[in-house]
Amino acid sequence: MAQKAAQAAKTAYRKFRELHGVVVSAGLMDKTVKVKVGGQKWNSVVKKFFDDPRTHLVHDPNNSLRLGDVVAIIPGWRVSKTKRHVVKNIISPGSGIPIEERPPIPSEEDRIAKRETDRAAKAERRKFRKVAEKAERKIGIAERVLRKARREFALRARLLGIEVELPEFEADGKQEEVKTSAKP
Repeated sequence: MAQKAAQAAKTAYRKFRELHGVVVSAGLMDKTVKVKVGGQKWNSVVKKFFDDPRTHLVHDPNNSLRLGDVVAIIPGWRVSKTKRHVVKNIISPGSGIPIEERPPIPSEEDRIAKRETDRAAKAERRKFRKVAEKAERKIGIAERVLRKARREFALRARLLGIEVELPEFEADGKQEEVKTSAKP
């Protein structure tokens, strides 16, 4: 666990390529915005640069971005199939609510800490689920063995001519006394 935290800290302090772009779609998806990032592409036939804007789906943890905001985004871990970037900060607000009235954008350390706690909680849930499944399997095996033993006991009792009332298990797990009587 300590190694994972150290590795995450190293990743946090690495210098990633920061991109600046404009939010072109916000509020349609939960915790996701579409950011248009400018770029240029060289055309070797015409021998000049042409605009080549790209759009990225960006993770917005607190839904704090609005349409028209100019934002800085950085690469992060993949949140979904197409979301690979996360909002770093708002450079300038677009239309609508001022930055001070919006939910704050978490820092990279906050995001890493939240991810670690979420992963630890997931590991804990997985561990409890496996223990529960193992216990259920053992209970199922014990019930099958008990049913088989009851059938065998009833068969032997019939062969010996003994009338037997098999005990039933109560809800608290206690067992009634076995009543037997010999046939004349």
